[in-house]
Amino acid sequence: MSLLPDPLDHRQAEFPIEPLLLARWSPRAMSAQPVDQQVLQSLFEAARWAPSSYNEQEWKFLFAHRESPNWKLFFDLLVEGNQAWCQRAGVLVVVLSAKNFARNGKPNSSHTLDAGMAVQNFLLQAAAMGLVAHPMVGFNRSQARALLEVPEDHEVEVMLAVGHPGDPALLPEAVRGMDSQPSGRRPQLEFVKEGKFRFS
Repeated sequence: MSLLPDPLDHRQAEFPIEPLLLARWSPRAMSAQPVDQQVLQSLFEAARWAPSSYNEQEWKFLFAHRESPNWKLFFDLLVEGNQAWCQRAGVLVVVLSAKNFARNGKPNSSHTLDAGMAVQNFLLQAAAMGLVAHPMVGFNRSQARALLEVPEDHEVEVMLAVGHPGDPALLPEAVRGMDSQPSGRRPQLEFVKEGKFRFS
């Protein structure tokens, strides 16, 4: 039984949507339980089926299990604040995207968007499986490129921490309150308009 709050007890949609979209959130509390490789591959399989421009599927995922030789390499990429709570994660993932189309070598202006959609599939699958999956921008991209030997024609996009739900009481005090309740969202009126840009 998870010690984390149930997002469906705290979130309400303005209009009917799939409950999984409300259930997905990004807590930090994880147990030290390892993430099975087959479970991880289900998350990558979900990412595999994301849409992409010309079906390029230009995303790449690099990962390290906590008990693997690569863990320290990935963990050391994180800023100190993220290291404080990621130490219990079962897996760390670095997401990349190819900047150019494989079909003709021309720049692909949607590579970041397409990788983002693959990440969202990954996150939704994790939520459906009762896992914690937390995206992070707090890491050293230049070090990730150098140490993970990422070629210049690929963008380093984001890191993900993946694990089984844990006890928020074990989190560092600075972030403990962030797991007390899933965040809400701004109402549609603040970001949706018909016609021209009319936001104040």
